Amino acid sequence: MGTKQGDPALIHDPVAQSLLNSTELARLAYTWTDGTPRVIPIWFHWDGEEIVFGTPIISPKMHVLPNRSAVAITIDSDTWPYKVLSIRGTAEVTTVDGVVEEYAMAALRYFGDEGGKAWVENVRQMSSQMARIAVRPAWVGILDFEQRFPSAIETAMSQGGSA
Repeated sequence: MGTKQGDPALIHDPVAQSLLNSTELARLAYTWTDGTPRVIPIWFHWDGEEIVFGTPIISPKMHVLPNRSAVAITIDSDTWPYKVLSIRGTAEVTTVDGVVEEYAMAALRYFGDEGGKAWVENVRQMSSQMARIAVRPAWVGILDFEQRFPSAIETAMSQGGSA
């Protein structure tokens, strides 16, 4: 196993890299203005250093994320053995003219070349600007249910119990 949960170096683990290059949706968690949590499914692009999202500048999350908000992200598979990548970091938000480049790359990954280009063109027609949200992993955790398990299961296993 080697690297401990929470170490940003886990982002280079094969499980993390597989999920970062998959077509699974990310789930972005943030705190709303009233202190309650919000979680949304969202496309993402991994550029090797940051997870990048594109969103309309009028989206509700834009009321809180531009304040260097602490966020959490999870990307997980839906087949056994489940693979889960958990990330914590700070949202860095900028407004860009046109479509966020990484959003366009995500569209191609999710929809394929033809479908992705058509999607991006539709988005381009809707608004002249988008928000680019970038999160550099500050904390990284992996569950793969083969070598890395939730902490309660690992504790039980180390005490002679079975999962």
